[in-house]
Amino acid sequence: MNSGTPRKVKASMMNAIHDLPLLVARDEGFFADEGLDVEIVKTPGTGQRGADHQALRDNIFKRTMEQLYEQGECDQFRMCEWGIMKRAVESNVESGHRPAKIVALGSAMSTFAIVVDPKARIYEPEQLKNKPIAVSPFNGSHFTMLKMLDGFLTRDQIKWVNAGTHEERVKALRSGEVAAVSLMEPWISVAEKEGMRVIIESHSTRSEAAGEELDGPTLKKMFTAEAAAAEAIQNDHLKLSRILNAPPEPYTRERFDHTYQWTLGWKLVAPGATYENTVDNRAWQ
Repeated sequence: MNSGTPRKVKASMMNAIHDLPLLVARDEGFFADEGLDVEIVKTPGTGQRGADHQALRDNIFKRTMEQLYEQGECDQFRMCEWGIMKRAVESNVESGHRPAKIVALGSAMSTFAIVVDPKARIYEPEQLKNKPIAVSPFNGSHFTMLKMLDGFLTRDQIKWVNAGTHEERVKALRSGEVAAVSLMEPWISVAEKEGMRVIIESHSTRSEAAGEELDGPTLKKMFTAEAAAAEAIQNDHLKLSRILNAPPEPYTRERFDHTYQWTLGWKLVAPGATYENTVDNRAWQ
C-alpha cells in the first residue's frame, strides 16, 4: 500500500463493457493500492438502455464526454482506438480544443458485430454491397464495421447511416429500414435472442487518452491497476468470449502509422498529424 494523500484523478467511463477494468480497479482497491483516488465520471454512450443522442452529435467535441474533457471535468478517457485517434489528432491539429494525446493501447476490447434480419436472406458480407448499415458515426460501431467489411467490399460500396442508439438500430433492423446494423455486446446477444443473424464480428481495441496535466508516473500507476483488474476479470470475474481484457501497453509508432493512415484513407480524421504531436507514452518513461 502507498502512504500519504492519494493522488486524485477523474477518469470518464461510457459503459461497463468498455470500462470494466476501470470499474474493477476501483471496486477491488487496485487504484488505492497504487496510491490513487480515482473518481469515475459517468458519461452517456449509445449502448445503454434508453440512451439519448448526446453521443451522436456530428461535432465530436460537442458530445457529452468530449465536452466534459474540453471543460476540464475529467483528466483521462478511453474509447475505441479509431475514435481516440480522431479526437487526439483533431485536438492537436485544430485550434480551439483542449489537447489530448494517446497515452496507451487500452485494456478493454469489446466485440462488435454486423447483424442482419434472416428475412432479408443475407448470408455473407458481400451481399451488403451498397446497402445501408446502421452505425453511430465516429464511434466503435462505425470504425469496426468499416474494418470488418474492408476485405469484402470496395470502399465506395460500403454505405453507412446513422440510425441512432443501439436500441434504435435493432428496431430499425426489425422494421426493414436498414439492411444491417453494427452492434456491440450486450446488444449482439439481444439481437440474437430476437432471432437476428450475425454475419461477421471482431474485437474492437481500445485506446486511452489524457491531457498534459496527468503526469507519466500517475498514468503508470493507473495502468498498473488496470492491468491487475484485467487479470482479475479474465481469471475470476467474467469469462465470456465476446469480452476481452488485457494490460494497457505503449502506443507504438508502427501502430500509430497504420491506424492514422487507415483513418485518413477513409477521410475520418484531419490531415497533418504526426506521432510526436499525437502520442505520448509518458507512463513508460
